[in-house]
Amino acid sequence: QVQLVESGGGLVQAGGSRRLACVISGRTSSIWLMGWSRQAPGKEREFVADIIWSGGSTSYADSVRDRFTISRDNVKNTVYLQMNSLKPEDTAVYFCNSDQRYWGQGTQVTVSS
Repeated sequence: QVQLVESGGGLVQAGGSRRLACVISGRTSSIWLMGWSRQAPGKEREFVADIIWSGGSTSYADSVRDRFTISRDNVKNTVYLQMNSLKPEDTAVYFCNSDQRYWGQGTQVTVSS
C-alpha cells in the first residue's frame, strides 16, 4: 500500500502563489504515476496535473497549464504542486493520488478576490 499526506493549503489572494506538497510512504517502488486533482464545492473532482514518477514527464489540465507546475523529489518521496497566478476559480480541495489508486485526505486552497 501507499500512504499520501498533503500539506500547504490555505488562504491566498488572487494573483498570489502557493506550493502544495504530498509526502509518500509505503510501497513507493510500485508507483508509476503521481497526480493532483481538485474538487470545488458542488462540483466533481477534476484532474489538475500528473507526473511519471521515474521519468518526470508531466501533463496538465488546460485550466492550469502555464500557471501550475508539478514536480517530484524521488529522494524525499514528495510530489509538489507550485501554483502561481491563482484565481478565485482555483478554490478547491486539492488531492494527491498515486496511480489513481491511492489518495490523500486533501488540503484546502481558498483564493480570495
